[in-house]
Amino acid sequence: MADGQIPPRTPVKLADYRPPAYEVEHVALDFELDPAATIVHARLKLRRNAPGPLKLDGRKLELLSISLNGEALGDNRYMLDAESLTIQDTPDEAVLETSVRIAPAANSELSGLYTSGSGFFTQCEPEGFRKITFFPDRPDVMARYHVRMRADAAKFPILLSNGNRLAAGVENGKAFAEWEDPHPKPSYLFALVAADLVSLRDEFTTSAGRRVDLGIWVERGDETRCAHAMAALKRAMKWDEDTFGLAYDLDIFNIAAVSDFNAGAMENKGLNIFNTAYVLADSQTATDTDFQNVERVIAHEYFHNWTGDRVTCRDWFQLSLKEGLTVFRDQEYMSDQFSAAVKRIADVRLLRATQFRDDAGPLSHPVRPASYLEINNFYTTTIYEKGAEVVRMYRTIIGRDAFRRGMDEYIAKNDNHAATVEDFWAAMQSATDTDLSQFMLWYEQAGTPEISFAERWDEKEQCFILTLRQHTAPTPGQADKRALLIPVAMGLLDETGRDMHAETLLLREAEQSFHFKLPRPPKAVSLFRHFSAPIKLKGQGRDRLAFLAAHDSDLFNRWDALQQYAATALLDAVAAHQAGLPFTLDAGLQDAFAATLGDAAQDPAFAAEALILPMETLLADEMKTVDPDAIHAVRQATRQALGQALKPAFHAAYQTYGSHAPEDVSGPAMAARALRNTALGYLTAADGTGLAAAQFAAAGNMTDKLAALANLVDMPGAERDQALHAFHERWSGTPLVLDKWFSVQARSSAPDTLARVQALATHKAMDLRNPNRVRALIGAFTANPARFHDRSGAGYRLLADFVLRLDESNPQIAARLVTALGLWRRFDPARQDLMKAELERILAREHLSHNTYELASKALA
Repeated sequence: MADGQIPPRTPVKLADYRPPAYEVEHVALDFELDPAATIVHARLKLRRNAPGPLKLDGRKLELLSISLNGEALGDNRYMLDAESLTIQDTPDEAVLETSVRIAPAANSELSGLYTSGSGFFTQCEPEGFRKITFFPDRPDVMARYHVRMRADAAKFPILLSNGNRLAAGVENGKAFAEWEDPHPKPSYLFALVAADLVSLRDEFTTSAGRRVDLGIWVERGDETRCAHAMAALKRAMKWDEDTFGLAYDLDIFNIAAVSDFNAGAMENKGLNIFNTAYVLADSQTATDTDFQNVERVIAHEYFHNWTGDRVTCRDWFQLSLKEGLTVFRDQEYMSDQFSAAVKRIADVRLLRATQFRDDAGPLSHPVRPASYLEINNFYTTTIYEKGAEVVRMYRTIIGRDAFRRGMDEYIAKNDNHAATVEDFWAAMQSATDTDLSQFMLWYEQAGTPEISFAERWDEKEQCFILTLRQHTAPTPGQADKRALLIPVAMGLLDETGRDMHAETLLLREAEQSFHFKLPRPPKAVSLFRHFSAPIKLKGQGRDRLAFLAAHDSDLFNRWDALQQYAATALLDAVAAHQAGLPFTLDAGLQDAFAATLGDAAQDPAFAAEALILPMETLLADEMKTVDPDAIHAVRQATRQALGQALKPAFHAAYQTYGSHAPEDVSGPAMAARALRNTALGYLTAADGTGLAAAQFAAAGNMTDKLAALANLVDMPGAERDQALHAFHERWSGTPLVLDKWFSVQARSSAPDTLARVQALATHKAMDLRNPNRVRALIGAFTANPARFHDRSGAGYRLLADFVLRLDESNPQIAARLVTALGLWRRFDPARQDLMKAELERILAREHLSHNTYELASKALA
C-alpha cells in the first residue's frame, strides 16, 4: 500500500458518544452569494451544555473574521485546522460571530453549498453544513435559524430557505430574502436555494384549518411535468393526518428540484431539495415505475417532517431511527395507494437483492453500527430497508392499535429533540404487555437469520407440532450470534388451501416448538406470511412450494412459493448446464406459469410480478461458487422455453391488456401495462424482435416505449441500432430520458454489451459531475452480472477506472460503486484474482478519500 494511504481520520465509535460542550440556541446566517466566492456571516448564540472547549466543525472554509461577545479574536485565541475551529476559554454563555469565504462553483462533491444549472443548492446531510460555516455539525445540536441572503437579481431571482419567509425584494440589482424557521433543527436540515426557477403552486388546508402554500420549483420549461408530484404531495399530507395524526406545522412547504444531486431527495424542514428524477414526470418522458417512484419519494421526504425533522436522531449511529421508520411509513402509504400485496412483493424483492447480499459479504453491518470511518458509507439498505423491516416487526408483534399508541408516545416525548433507538423501543414497550427486551438485538446484530423447521403429527394427542430453529451466520466483527425475537405469521392449510389455524408466533429461542390441537394433520404450513420478518426460510420441498403457490391465501407467500420453486428449478438446470447436459424446462414451473396466466384477470399486477423469474443475482446468492455465465444461459433458456410453451396464453395477455389510454397512470392501467410488457418479454425471447419493434414504433407513452427498447437491445441487429438511434435523436435534450438510453444499453444481455458500455463511457453526454448519469451507465452495468463479470476482467477495470476518476471529485458516488466488487470471494479463482487486483489498484491511489478507502479496504479484509 502506498505511503500516506491510511487516512488520518480515526473511526467514530458509538461507545464514545458525549453530549456537545455547547448548545446553539439561535443561528443568524447572512449569505452574499457569488458562484466563485460566497461570503457567509454567522452569528451563534451559545450556551454551555457539558464540560469541554467550544469546538466547531469546518472544512474548506477561508476564515475572514472571528469575534466572541463582540471582541475580535487574534489567532492566539483559537486553534484552526483542516477540520475544526476550537476556542478554549469560551464563557458559559456567548455570542460567536464568524465570516468565511467559500467557492460553491468549485464544489464538485455536491455536499454543502454548490452550484448546478441555474443556481445555488445545498445538501447538508450528514456533514455538509461544516462546508458552509463553522458550527458544531452534529444532529444533537438543534437551533432556531434566521437566514438572510443576497444575490444577483437577474441571475438568481428566487431565494428560498427553511421555515416561513419574512421579507423579499430587490435592492440595487440584488435580490434579497429573509427566512425564519420557528422550529429548532440540526444543521443537517439547513437548506438554501438561489436560482432562476419557476414554480407550480397549490395549497393544502390541514385538519386544524392551517392553510399551507405549496410550491414545486424547477428549471424553466419543466413546470409542465410537476403535476403528479404536487398531487402526490397533497395525498401524502392527507394520509399522514389520517393514519398517524401528524399535520404539517408551517405556512409554506417548498420543493426545489436539481439535476446534480447525490441522493434521491432531502427532507430539509419546509424546503425539500429533490433530484429531478423524483419530481418530473409525464407519460411521454416517465415510465410507470418513475411515476411510482415520484409518489414514494415525495411521500417519504414529507413524512420526515415528523420522523426526522421534529424528532431527529441523537447521532448518526441512530440513522435508522429516522430512515427505517420513514421508509416503513412510505411503504404503508404506497400500499394504500396501489396494491398492498404487489407493494410488499416489490419491497421484499429489493431487500433480498441488495440488503441480504450486503449481509452476506464483508460490508455487513448492524442496523445501528458500532463504528464508522465515513458516515456517508452507511446510507445503506441495511439502514433503510432492513430498518423498515425492524419497525414493521414491532407492529406485527404488538398489533396495529398498540403500534399507533407507541408512535403517539414516541412523538410526544421526543418532539423537538434528538432521540435514540432506545427511545423508540421504550415507546413501543409502553404500549404493550409483550416483553420486547430481546428485540433490541435487531439493532445490534448484523446478518440475515436462517430459519429451518420440522413437523410432527401426534395422532394420540391430535396435536400438530411445529419446531422452528434460527441460526445467524458470523459476520465481520460478530462471530457469535444470539437468538432474536422473530415474529412468525403463519397458517396451517387443509387440502383445499383454507386455513385450519392462523396466528403470529413469537420465536425467542434458538429452537422452539409450538403445539396446535387440530382434528386432522394440515396439508401444509404457510410460514412468514406477508414476510413477517427479514429472514431466509430453508427446507421447503418442491411439492410444498407448488401447493402454496397454487393455494395459499396470503398473496405474498403465494408469490414467494412460486419464486422459490422457480429458483430451485433454475439452480438444478444450472448444475445440469455445468455438467454439460441439455436444458429441459421444468414441467411444474410451466404449469405454475400457465395457471398464473389463466388467473391473471383477478389481479393483473400480481400476475405480472409472479411471472418474473428470479433475478440472476438472487440465483447467485444460492450458489457456493457463483457461475454468472451458467446462470445467465439457464435463465435465458427458461424464458425462451416458457415463451414457446405458453405462446398462446402470452399472446392473449398481450392483446387483452393493451386497451388503456397511453396517458392513464391509474393503478389498473399500470397493472395492465406491467402484465402486457411482461408478456412481450417472453414472446420476444421466443419469436424474436418483430413484436417489440412494432410496439416501439407505435408506443404512446414512455413505459411501453422503453419496454420495447429493452427487448430490442438484447438482440444485436439493425432493429436494435435503428431504435437506439431514434430514441437518442428524440430525447437527447431531455436529461432524465437520456439517462434511460444509457441505462437500457448497460443492462442489455447482448454479447456486445461490455464493448458498448466502454464506448458509452467516452460519449459526449457522459457527465461525471451528474450522479444520475453515472448511475445510469456504471451503476446499471454493475447490476448486469453476465456482462459485468466478463471473464476478461474488463468490466472490473472499467468500474475501477470510474471509481478513481470520481474519487477526486465526488467521493460519495465513487465509494458506492466500490461495493460491486465486495463479493469477490464468492466467484471462481480467476475472477477472484481479477476483482481483488482492481480493489488493490484502488487502494494504491495516493490521497484516496475516506469514503472509498473504507469500503475498498473492508472489501479486501
